[in-house]
Amino acid sequence: MLNRQQAPDFKQVSIINFIQPEKKALDNGVPVFTIYSGEQDLVRIEFIFENVNWKLDKPLQAIAVSSLINNGTNKLTAKEIAEQIDFYGAFFQTEYLQDQSSVTLYTLNKHLQSVLPIVKDVLSESQFPQHELDIYIQNQKQKLQVNLKKNDILARKEFAHALFGDTAYGVNIQAEHYDALKREDLIEYFKAAYAPNNCTIIVSGKFDEASFNLLNDAFGKNWEKSNAVKNSFDFIATAKQVIYTEKPEALQSAIRIGQLAINRKHEDFSGLQILNTVLGGYFGSRLMNNIREDKGYTYGIGSGISSLQQAGYLFISTEVGADVCAAALTEIYKEIDILKNELIGEEELSLVRNYMLGSMLGSLENVFSHADKFKNIYFSGLGYDYYTKYIEKVKTITAEELLALANKYLTTDSFTEVVIGKK
Repeated sequence: MLNRQQAPDFKQVSIINFIQPEKKALDNGVPVFTIYSGEQDLVRIEFIFENVNWKLDKPLQAIAVSSLINNGTNKLTAKEIAEQIDFYGAFFQTEYLQDQSSVTLYTLNKHLQSVLPIVKDVLSESQFPQHELDIYIQNQKQKLQVNLKKNDILARKEFAHALFGDTAYGVNIQAEHYDALKREDLIEYFKAAYAPNNCTIIVSGKFDEASFNLLNDAFGKNWEKSNAVKNSFDFIATAKQVIYTEKPEALQSAIRIGQLAINRKHEDFSGLQILNTVLGGYFGSRLMNNIREDKGYTYGIGSGISSLQQAGYLFISTEVGADVCAAALTEIYKEIDILKNELIGEEELSLVRNYMLGSMLGSLENVFSHADKFKNIYFSGLGYDYYTKYIEKVKTITAEELLALANKYLTTDSFTEVVIGKK
């Protein structure tokens, strides 16, 4: 009989299986990666475009185009696009990230023939009507005005600008940038970026040969190419920067600390992810135990490592009571110093291993999750051996290796420290 008073035996995750995509190409050369699952009559099609033609004097071109691309074409108004997509029970969304912009369609497989022409119209004939642009500018300026009163958003903006300067990764957007948006600039960027030679299509779900043929019929021809130049930036680590903005009325201070680091392409990245998890990457981390659980300075604190195509960075982020901001900073640096001078105990390391392997396994809950894992490596120029090496590193890394990584990458004398509030 099952004894519910006794916890079940613990077993470490041993095998994690990834569904790898099948690669094809449309008639015009657009690569199509398909991760097939025939369980449900649902498909997700992602049209992913590299961000291109960065111009410092027009920093909002890519962002505005991504936001407004489905707001009217030669044939359809924004309202008609939304109504036709809704009629078929489909869902259509756009997203801008630092390296790519995407247009994603969720639909039942049986409606592909009806909805794909609508998406093709959007991706090849968007017109960016002036009245839609005017509404966008007004709304975004109001949103910016509100956000600039939030300490955590200000800290994030100041931190990114300090690390990446006036590039697509760090430009400090102001209201005048929205005022400078012109319809002709959006059309120019749209024609440059949303072109077949700058597109990768990733499909996940129930997508068979007949579905591929429908996709090819819609997007494999009559889609004009461009001569766009992919964004390229160089970043150099700087000496320690301390950026403090006084907010006399603040009840809480926003803290963001970190520096440029490696990205997913580097051999040390997996080890640094493990070290980050120990420091502040999960609820049982050292920063949480010290600054939330022990000191009660905050509701939450965390650290992370972000991998971009042309850079990486590590950060620590929190909001604390304004009266304990200085003390919180002291404790953050203390935890970093401990990692650089003391070996992590085997019990703690075992807990982190289990958490990271369990998180990886849990993140593969459906076919869309497998597609997301593929995107992570594909746009970093990596293969699935990246995940094999990552899992092996999590299982085998030693406390001595983590100590060496801490001393190599947690170089606090070159950290950027941003505080918005009271210090």
